[in-house]
Amino acid sequence: MSNLSVLYDAPGPRAKRRNHLLTVAFVLVLLAGLWWILATMNERGELAADKWSVFVTDSRIWTEFLLPGLQATLTAAALAMVIALPLGALLGIGRLSDHWWISKPVGAIVEFFRAIPVLLMMIFANEAYALWTDVDRADRPMYAVVTGLVLYNASVLAEVVRAGILSLPRGQRDAAQAIGMRKGQTMSYVLLPQAVTVMLPAIVSQLVVIVKDTALGGAVLGYSELMRSIGLVSANYGNVIASLVVVALIFIAVNSLLTAFAGWLEAKLRRGKRSTGKVLTADPAGATAAPGVGAAPVVGADDVPKP
Repeated sequence: MSNLSVLYDAPGPRAKRRNHLLTVAFVLVLLAGLWWILATMNERGELAADKWSVFVTDSRIWTEFLLPGLQATLTAAALAMVIALPLGALLGIGRLSDHWWISKPVGAIVEFFRAIPVLLMMIFANEAYALWTDVDRADRPMYAVVTGLVLYNASVLAEVVRAGILSLPRGQRDAAQAIGMRKGQTMSYVLLPQAVTVMLPAIVSQLVVIVKDTALGGAVLGYSELMRSIGLVSANYGNVIASLVVVALIFIAVNSLLTAFAGWLEAKLRRGKRSTGKVLTADPAGATAAPGVGAAPVVGADDVPKP
């Protein structure tokens, strides 16, 4: 008789054998597919040593192509993050406004830019800068990439912020209002600090999307980011597959560092919240409090944030 679990019956001997067989079959199919890919690449000369060793022996690949491309990618992504994060927070808070003349227009803006592909916004921004501004032609692709990334990701982050705040218990807002906090103070001192840890995983996912979407500007607008540098490397060395693999590893490394930093930050925020409670100590005069007295700090006028 199988042991009962909360959600399902624990697998018996036959089910365990079946699961083991399926696991072995899946691994064999995966290895066969990997072997077929490597064999095909080898037949076409893509695994030749000279196509891969140039990334170690020829420093010009890094100094003239990959590192400048990585710098352009990180520059556009950093600018988009710095602008999109606060803009998304403002739009998300605006959607929660009690005033319809704020929440309705903000909601329309968010839904409009969320519905448009980011590549289309980059192309439109590039044409707008060309027609209506004096932005230098060489800098125009970067401006267009950053503009498209900001408009799209700020609208997505606005929904993340709105969902994070709405996920908090209603009692948090009621408690803040009960001690005399205004709406702005409640949002700044009570709701947003608690919602940050809830929103952080979704925010990090969107930041990773920003880093990856910079490649769209290189493919369409000619922005000299990391993916565009691949065309230059393959044109000079004839190693398209090797170049794509190297750039994929660079993207994985950058996004892994971003995710690791966000994980560290989330853990630090959670530790900080656990350690912010008041510690009640014994009365310095040695007096014994009556039962129930001193069980919790009393919120007075001095605890309410000043306007």
